[in-house]
Amino acid sequence: MKHTINSRKDYHETMVKVYRLMDKGEDNLAPQELKQLAAMAAAAEKYEDEVLGLKPGKEPQTITEAVELKMFEQKMSQASLADTLGMGKSKLSEILNGKRKPDIPFLKALYKILKIDAGFLLEHA
Repeated sequence: MKHTINSRKDYHETMVKVYRLMDKGEDNLAPQELKQLAAMAAAAEKYEDEVLGLKPGKEPQTITEAVELKMFEQKMSQASLADTLGMGKSKLSEILNGKRKPDIPFLKALYKILKIDAGFLLEHA
């Protein structure tokens, strides 16, 4: 199933439909509705990236950049991130400032809690 968005009006109408389907709950959607939701979400993301300019200007190149992007997206301070990851604020600060190498528990927390791609973390650790 393919869905295209050609205007802001199409985008708005698509998002209304997406929210209505999401309000039903994933377990309450028929297989056809799930396919429709996936197609609309993909089209909306493409429109947001290409037309609305919501895609980040550049992809993160380091673990620090990836963490900072997640902090920005989730409106988190460094202190609240440290609490969320279950680590000391000074340790997080040292890792993000390059004074300390990221350890395995830190990388696992980034993967599990912040949902940062494991491949990216392994390549940049």
